[in-house]
Amino acid sequence: MNRIQHKLSNEKKILSIYFTAGFPMLNDTKSLIEKLAKNNVDMIEIGLPFSDPLADGPTIQASSTQALKNGMTTTILFEQLKDIRSTIDIPLIIMGYFNPMLQFGVEHFLKNCQETGIDGLIIPDLPLEIYLSEYKELFDNFGIAMIFLITPQTSEERIRLIDANSNSFIYLVSSASVTGSRDSFDENQLAYFERIAAMKLKNPQIIGFGISNKRTFKQAIKHQKGTIIGSSFIQYISENGINNIENFIRNIL
Repeated sequence: MNRIQHKLSNEKKILSIYFTAGFPMLNDTKSLIEKLAKNNVDMIEIGLPFSDPLADGPTIQASSTQALKNGMTTTILFEQLKDIRSTIDIPLIIMGYFNPMLQFGVEHFLKNCQETGIDGLIIPDLPLEIYLSEYKELFDNFGIAMIFLITPQTSEERIRLIDANSNSFIYLVSSASVTGSRDSFDENQLAYFERIAAMKLKNPQIIGFGISNKRTFKQAIKHQKGTIIGSSFIQYISENGINNIENFIRNIL
């Protein structure tokens, strides 16, 4: 049982926080991970910045742009993470687009993930079919979980296909739009959460896109295992720095 599966196996609802590596400052990555782990965060999603982040809203896009200006690269990220498992034991996931991984070399990327203690990858622009035919064996060899996204428009047939080929959790995107904070979910979104829960999938679902406060957190965990918060956290650290993130977490839990 890997770290993600172990975390998902207990009864506690999951709070996962996303941030962009190299933001606000290039060398903030390790400090942010350690601070989040000390403040009751269950999993951490590390964003690998990319110049054309199609699924990301303006807040995350801006953080990616700044991180790239700061000098963040794939090589630097792995260098920053090389000793992270000496202080952190919660699951760590990298979310990024496939182009930088291709440029780095997929096998080389996965090898570095294994060596630094990364547990899973979220790659929004890597289709399931290409993953299965070309990369699944590599992921399995290095023990890295591949986490797929579903949206309100994803068919039941495809959701079940994703579920059959997943071994950690399914990233349940709350809406068809890009990432961003919202004050609450509407009736259609809540009905969507209930519909997915009623499918009784073998993998738990964690909701992303739109969670920003206690209300949206509680709405999200009513039927699903947990939430991923990104845009509102990035907005918080862009305004307040990284030294008082306990205040942000306290306003969610």
